[in-house]
Amino acid sequence: MTEISSKLGLNLKRIRTKKKMSQGDIARILEVHRAYVSGIESGKRNPTLATIKKLSDALSVSPDELLK
Repeated sequence: MTEISSKLGLNLKRIRTKKKMSQGDIARILEVHRAYVSGIESGKRNPTLATIKKLSDALSVSPDELLK
């Protein structure tokens, strides 16, 4: 797990739970499998910049909020 992947995963989970959204909710918006979202949150997946942008749109935050 790289540091940036870990940060992205932790921030995604923190923001998602704060907004009372499930991994399934995010997966449906992104049109991906829930396991893919789980992989991002655990730092095992490295999403593309386009996916990070879709995640930020789904959560109504800026992409840098997910990466800081």
